[in-house]
Amino acid sequence: MIALLGLSMVTVFLYLVVSKRLSPMVSLIAVPILFAVIGGFSPDLGDMITDGIKSVAPTAAMLLFAILYFGIMIDAGLFDPIARGVVQLTRNDPLRLIMGTVGLVALVSLDGDGTTTFMITVSALLPIYRRLGVSPVLMTGLACLTNAILNVVPWGGPAARAASALRLDPQELFVPMIPALAAGLVTVFALAYVLGLRERARLRTAEPVLVGAGGPPAGGSGDAASSDGGSADFDVLAPDRESLRPKLYWFNAGLTIALLTALIIGVLPISVLFMIGCALALLVNYPRLDQQRDRIAAHADSVVAVVAMVFAAAVFTGVLSGTGMIEQMAQYLLTALPDGLFPFFSIIVAVLSVPFTFFMSNDAFYFGVMPILAEAGAQHGIGAMEIARASLLGQPIHMLSPLVPAMYVLIGLAKVDLGDHHRFAIKWALLVCAVVITTGLGLGLINIH
Repeated sequence: MIALLGLSMVTVFLYLVVSKRLSPMVSLIAVPILFAVIGGFSPDLGDMITDGIKSVAPTAAMLLFAILYFGIMIDAGLFDPIARGVVQLTRNDPLRLIMGTVGLVALVSLDGDGTTTFMITVSALLPIYRRLGVSPVLMTGLACLTNAILNVVPWGGPAARAASALRLDPQELFVPMIPALAAGLVTVFALAYVLGLRERARLRTAEPVLVGAGGPPAGGSGDAASSDGGSADFDVLAPDRESLRPKLYWFNAGLTIALLTALIIGVLPISVLFMIGCALALLVNYPRLDQQRDRIAAHADSVVAVVAMVFAAAVFTGVLSGTGMIEQMAQYLLTALPDGLFPFFSIIVAVLSVPFTFFMSNDAFYFGVMPILAEAGAQHGIGAMEIARASLLGQPIHMLSPLVPAMYVLIGLAKVDLGDHHRFAIKWALLVCAVVITTGLGLGLINIH
């Protein structure tokens, strides 16, 4: 009965999230409380939720200060010279432009926010794509692939959710994955190089454009653009914004490099590192109290949304664990899966994460499905850390999911049709996923047991 109750709870949660009947945060809180009461666990509900909150508190602190830190760096102008440098290096060459697109997106994606990354990218590069006659579909497709890989950083969405759902250390989860993610990024750069050569040759022979270059394609992209502000004729990198601190550029660059180095080495817990970095960034760049308040307020929406989601997830995972639902559901999964497949279970999870993270939101997958997979793996001696890493290896396709709002911002600003965008990008996303999963297997992130 407990397994049936748990399955019903997960099913209701997935339905409410996918159908958009309730927001993920409300669903994460209301659904488990309702089912805990139905199951007769009301007396223990407070302890279960408290245990869940305690387990995710370090992750929530890390996300809060990481998002704020990179927001401050963007405000202060850390990425402005990089964006303008990419623009200058293109030299009216399609190959340089397409390679530069991947480089710019990779750097700006470190802030963990896809919407900000795409706004900066489109602002800086779309005019050049139009002037040269290069298809903006190349820009949107490569931007999604690159951002999806970099979004696996601990302060990005999927890794934070995986760590929260399984109560893992985000730093320990992420650092061993760097070589596999790097292999995926190298693949995207190689793809950009090949496509850049093709575009260079096409422009020299005046062949027809791939699709959508030079303006809005037919089929509704204008509607998408108008819903997000009308056009890409704006400048997120405005050179006269008050928050700029050009004289502190090298300090900010050095601080960011030192912070990321300390994170990889593991000098201190990641949440502590970002707390220190955030305090230094505010103190040096915006020493006055009113300035600090303005910068914090400017990013409050992003911070509150993400941190609230993590604490809401603590309710869901706390009830799943505290009631024994997850163990019972995993037991049923064990009986359904042939014994011969269990040595390959982490590989199966990695492969399943590709369609799951495309057709489901990260909230639904990491909070609703992955805990069941992790518990099933544990029954056969496969650790939660390995299952979590396996679940992240399919992320290169997630940014193409129709459930990701940032993608609509990107194609809307670039005036690219969604169908054109998917026809170009999905096949390459599957290739990148294959590279990342294969590299992960070779490095021992996932294993045959």
